Amino acid sequence: MNKLTKLGVSALCGSLAAVSAASAGDLSVSGGADMSWISKDDDTTGNPIGIGSNYTLSGSGELDNGWGVALSIAMTNAAAYSNTNVVVTIPAMGDIRIDQGTSGTGLDRIDDVTPTVWEEAYATGLGTGIDVILGSSAGSTIEYTPNMLPDGMTARLAFSPKADAANAADKGSTSNYTQMKSGYDVVVSLSDAMHGITGLSVDAGYSKIDQDQAVGNYNDDKTEETFALTYAMGGFTVGYQWSEEDLGLSTGASKYENTGYGITFQVNDDLSIGYNNYESEQTNTTNVTAEASSFQVAYSMGGASIRLAQASIDNASYQTATMYDRDATTLSIALAF
Repeated sequence: MNKLTKLGVSALCGSLAAVSAASAGDLSVSGGADMSWISKDDDTTGNPIGIGSNYTLSGSGELDNGWGVALSIAMTNAAAYSNTNVVVTIPAMGDIRIDQGTSGTGLDRIDDVTPTVWEEAYATGLGTGIDVILGSSAGSTIEYTPNMLPDGMTARLAFSPKADAANAADKGSTSNYTQMKSGYDVVVSLSDAMHGITGLSVDAGYSKIDQDQAVGNYNDDKTEETFALTYAMGGFTVGYQWSEEDLGLSTGASKYENTGYGITFQVNDDLSIGYNNYESEQTNTTNVTAEASSFQVAYSMGGASIRLAQASIDNASYQTATMYDRDATTLSIALAF
């Protein structure tokens, strides 16, 4: 691990002028690499060998008034920008997160919480084309997590001024003339400390994005909602999730209703097995249901993990031709350092 010391935080102005810079902290680097081999039945695989590398820069400090400040910058394969966020922790209020990237805030936190030992059924390299909920996370967001709620309850409120805009640099803005305007997400999670059932987790969320109804065939705002239950007992974890997305369109694909479930079993500290299934029904001129399923095995030894998935998809990308029914086997090795 490499460290660049003496990370400073500038003094705040205006009403916060009395707050001085943060104490010296550390900027650390962590990362890993993933290597995979995928074999597809009844489909052209091309090059079956894949390599992904990633690293994250993270740092933190504390202001003289007790506020915490944390920074995270994530980079993925081929130095592709992934996510940057700054979190300010105010002891009497909670966390305020300013986020630019592709994941991590609002409804996207619980887009699919069904249990797996590696990846979701639709995310093992099969090319399923399944639509999942994202909330307003595609645009830069400000998310608030209050800390004064009852034990066992976590709430997150996220707002994006342009729900599908590209990221902007300091003192900059971006132009993106689409139908989407501002959006907000509300997410609530409950643990056993709230409802009293040991091992049960409950998640629910709602998102609404304003849309310009003068553009194309949009006649309403975009809304998404979800509800999920996850229960762990011994080495077993089971879960179920429902979600719905209304695109606000008058013609074409206008709605998606998704259901997913999973079951995993931890054989020992290193070995886990699991099954995951996901169905997504598209409302269109002709309604089509895409279904993905996957059996998975994961084994870890120190900083290395070996994962094997046998996956299948019916009606990929909501197409009913035979060529859109596929099977694949994926072997993955991950190294963390």
